Amino acid sequence: MVAIREADISDLDPLRSLLFQTWRHTFEPLHGKAHVDEICARWEDGRELKARIIAQDATFLVAHVDQHIIGMAFAKAPNQDGIAYLSQLYVLPDNQQQGIGSDLLCEIETSFPHAKLMRLGVDAKNVKAVGFYERFGYRNTNIRLQEGGMEALVFEKQL
Repeated sequence: MVAIREADISDLDPLRSLLFQTWRHTFEPLHGKAHVDEICARWEDGRELKARIIAQDATFLVAHVDQHIIGMAFAKAPNQDGIAYLSQLYVLPDNQQQGIGSDLLCEIETSFPHAKLMRLGVDAKNVKAVGFYERFGYRNTNIRLQEGGMEALVFEKQL
């Protein structure tokens, strides 16, 4: 049975592995191996992930079966305008299409009871992710950003 909990420092290595696997599966076909290698290199030392796990102004959730982490979601707490920002939601490729991403998304949305809006960026080429967020009521704002060498579409949802 899948359970969701707050991430902790002991999750660092499994989270890096999850990110490497999901990025390679999702983004290599869209952007090529070299670009994905460059992104994954940022997580190699774990400093960025550790900072996110211990951040006081954010929520970092993991989905797990027994002790095996199969999904994660990270969002920053609302700013002064009440806008929270979901910056990561990933599920291992073998565990996708089982409701785990949906559970993580619903849980992260309720993590900030004072948030008015959840905002996120989705790779413009990742039609699977675009469809996922649209099914949960996120709307494309028609704002496009350049993030990490990729074009991202900005989506929002009233909470």
